[in-house]
Amino acid sequence: MAKITVKDTSVTIISVNANDYICLTDIARYKSDDPNAVIGNWLRNRNTIEYLGIWESLYNPDFKPLEFEGFRKEAGLNAFTLSSQKWINTTNAIGIVSKSGRYGGTYAHKDIAFKFASWISVEFELYIVKEFQRLKEEEQKQLGWSAKRELSKINYRIHTDAIKQNLIPAEVTAKQASIIYANEADVLNVAMFGMTAKTWREQNPDLKGNIRDYATINELICLSNMENLNAVFIDQKMPQGERLVKLNRIAIQQMQVLESSEERKLLK
Repeated sequence: MAKITVKDTSVTIISVNANDYICLTDIARYKSDDPNAVIGNWLRNRNTIEYLGIWESLYNPDFKPLEFEGFRKEAGLNAFTLSSQKWINTTNAIGIVSKSGRYGGTYAHKDIAFKFASWISVEFELYIVKEFQRLKEEEQKQLGWSAKRELSKINYRIHTDAIKQNLIPAEVTAKQASIIYANEADVLNVAMFGMTAKTWREQNPDLKGNIRDYATINELICLSNMENLNAVFIDQKMPQGERLVKLNRIAIQQMQVLESSEERKLLK
């Protein structure tokens, strides 16, 4: 569930079968305090019925065309009325769904929701499309960060394996081994962030997680590279102090390249 604000109107977006569905009830509130009446008036429109029928025919193999034809013939008549629930139940439609509970209301696939917004107000439609696109861009950025964080975790396992094979004697206790792991993790933390995990926690007592959970995408890319390199350096029996200096120089160089690449993209 996500929310966007369009013309001072809060609009809820939910995921249905991996598709974005936007709350028609929220959109209708921009026009009236009686959103159900607004949706009902839109549904009884002949153009609306035809659009919904074509959409369902394209994306819904279980859509009932005969029942749709019945609605299409009646649409536009003075006595014709149609609710979202009646449309769903009669035609087996999937483009519109009704939800109950905390985030209850009538929702529609984004294609249909934008069509409804256009019927409400062309200006409102333009703003909701803009805000929806902004939301999707933010989600993509977050997905990118999450992917880089997972890559960092995978590379960290490679890193810890190199530590286990080369730096931890067979006779040490589990507690002693954990100290060695933490010490090597801090080699990367100091090289990348300029501080140990303990120092970061002391400086940020109100934040949850660890220093890497608050890294930027570029920092995570660089950190992943350094984990691999440090694993190689450990295999080569390179002393820790020498590894720290090398890794710090690599971190500075790679961050400069990554940051300058982003600047070039912005210039384009």
